Amino acid sequence: MARFDGLAEFVTARERALMRSAYLLTGDAFLAEDLVQSALLKVAPRWRRVTASGDPEAYVRKILYREHVSWWRRRGRHGDVLSAAPPEGDGLPDFADGAVSSVVLRQALARLTAPQRAVIVLRFYEDCSVAETAELLGCTTGTVKSQTHRALVRLRQLEPGLADLLSEAETEEATR
Repeated sequence: MARFDGLAEFVTARERALMRSAYLLTGDAFLAEDLVQSALLKVAPRWRRVTASGDPEAYVRKILYREHVSWWRRRGRHGDVLSAAPPEGDGLPDFADGAVSSVVLRQALARLTAPQRAVIVLRFYEDCSVAETAELLGCTTGTVKSQTHRALVRLRQLEPGLADLLSEAETEEATR
């Protein structure tokens, strides 16, 4: 059991945050649960090494994001159709708090490709730098920048009502 010391406590403490990120990536509560479970299954055998490195959450998140992109690649570009219904029930992320713009943004995010969605979540929700995002996704900084640009353009096309929110994101992006 010493091999897994602290894993249960980590999962208890960080599960909700990991679920939120996974939900933003997948757009589906059940897929988000599967994604988190898949990432944790990959981490468990290495748990002692992961905790020795000092930042287990960063390691788990890296696996989470890479696993999401891997799923997308296996299913193909059109294989990840996201549900239009928001999650229900206790323990699931509560993003909208009744705000229409949050619902509209979620629906627009659902229409992006998985890599674009991953970049947007990492850059603007997780507040990662371009370099951190590239490292987490296993790609170049140029890819992160181009995917971010394409995703913001696509979001603006899909939902013109988000123009103010997207302008703030682009302003923030330009100042980084």
